[in-house]
Parts: sequence; C-alpha cells; structure tokens
Amino acid sequence: MNRADLLISGRVQGVFYRASAQEEAMRLGLCGEIRNLPDGRVEAIVEGPKERIDEFIAWCKRGPPSSEVEDVGVHWSPARGDFRTFVITH
Repeated sequence: MNRADLLISGRVQGVFYRASAQEEAMRLGLCGEIRNLPDGRVEAIVEGPKERIDEFIAWCKRGPPSSEVEDVGVHWSPARGDFRTFVITH
C-alpha cells in the first residue's frame, strides 16, 4: 500500500473539483481526504495500491469539466492507514 500527497493548482476551487475527486477515489477503491487550501489550491491525501493511485493522479490532472488544472505536485510515501474511506474536509 502506498500514500500520495497531492497539491493541485489552477482553477480548482468552486468548480466541484473536490466532490468529483471524491467520486473518482471511491470508484477506484482509494482512501484519503481532500480539502481546499486558503491560497486557492486543493490538497489531497490518498492511500491504496500504486496502480490505482496513478489512475487517480491522471484524473486529477484533468479534473472535472469546469476546472482548469495547471499543476499536480505529488509526494510519495508508505501508507499509514489513517483513513477508512475518502472524505472531503474543510
């Protein structure tokens, strides 16, 4: 099991990015959380099999139709088992 911490920048707030990302993560069977940051970026922490996380990252680079993703920074580490599901936090 792996963990990826993502920082997503661009037009990613106010465009249903978090809710769409939650749907995608749950479809892929991943656990974690996603939240808006005060500087306009979105932060996601996701845990699961590397192949599924790679699929999630690819989705994050596209985002929902109304978003305009400029960059997705990724930091990999071993999973910690902090999550039971994928939630939106504030």
